[in-house]
Amino acid sequence: MIAGTRNINYLRISVTDRCNFRCRYCIPAAPFKFIEHDNIARYEEILRIVRIGCDMGITKVRVTGGEPFVRKGIFFFIRQLCRISQLKDISITTNGSRLNRNKIKELMDMGIQRLNFSLDTLVPEKFIWITGRDRFHKVWDTIMAAHDLGMSPIKINTVALKGFNDDEIQAIAGLTLKYPFHVRFIEHMQMGDTDVDASQQILTRDIKNLIIGAHGPLTAVPKGANDGPAKPYVLAGGPGILGFITPVSSHFCSECNRLRLTSRGTLRPCLLQNNETDILTPLRNGADDEALKQIMVTALKDKPLCHNLEKRTARDMPLNHMTSIGG
Repeated sequence: MIAGTRNINYLRISVTDRCNFRCRYCIPAAPFKFIEHDNIARYEEILRIVRIGCDMGITKVRVTGGEPFVRKGIFFFIRQLCRISQLKDISITTNGSRLNRNKIKELMDMGIQRLNFSLDTLVPEKFIWITGRDRFHKVWDTIMAAHDLGMSPIKINTVALKGFNDDEIQAIAGLTLKYPFHVRFIEHMQMGDTDVDASQQILTRDIKNLIIGAHGPLTAVPKGANDGPAKPYVLAGGPGILGFITPVSSHFCSECNRLRLTSRGTLRPCLLQNNETDILTPLRNGADDEALKQIMVTALKDKPLCHNLEKRTARDMPLNHMTSIGG
């Protein structure tokens, strides 16, 4: 699929808006309602949309939520997804709390070779504060089980926040000196009304300075063919890779190759804009594949070449919270 000069070959699929964590930068501060069951895309509907997308050039998908492993039947869905021959790269973003060694082995047997874990702290007490759950040791054990089983790469996503984990940036980066993990620091983006505000943003230049001060120079390395927006670096002597995702300080819109399918069955071409196109209703009303392909083409016409996130006021920010859109 083409959007301007960009080849869109990456579909990020949210299978649920529900999560067993309550991360402060993700969940709205005010009370909110989850999407009603009948309004969530069914697995067979998602698979049809994926197959249509593959006919149009999609070769990479990532399954997200909410937390994907809270949805009943998720292993059945992933198994069906792995049988789509056009897909060359399938990964899953998870908090890790509902996985164990046997489930990870099952995923690997299906063909899943990459898990992206969300982990913002290495301190159990801070983990409770940011997620609302006492699950740090469970999550860490899951990460280590994946490592022991040979899953590679294991990616760890960390949202950097002033006053929360800015004193841990060096330690989290230091994981790459011990393990072959891909640790990515993500600049916080204001999404809806949450308990984290823009004043807690830490920009990448400051994150890098903290890492260099503790561990020495960062050396840039080439991106892989299916890598996302993270700019990769290594520390001398370490087996892992450090990545920096810079939506605020240095946007990468002109390189963005992704389209999002929300759990509500809408296509969202840009995380930071509220434009969404309903594909689920036409599908349920009997639209054929050609009509659904045209809906995808139309949705991509709204994919921007840049954003003005740094100039937006609170009223301009995306209305939906992350668990509604998909991480």
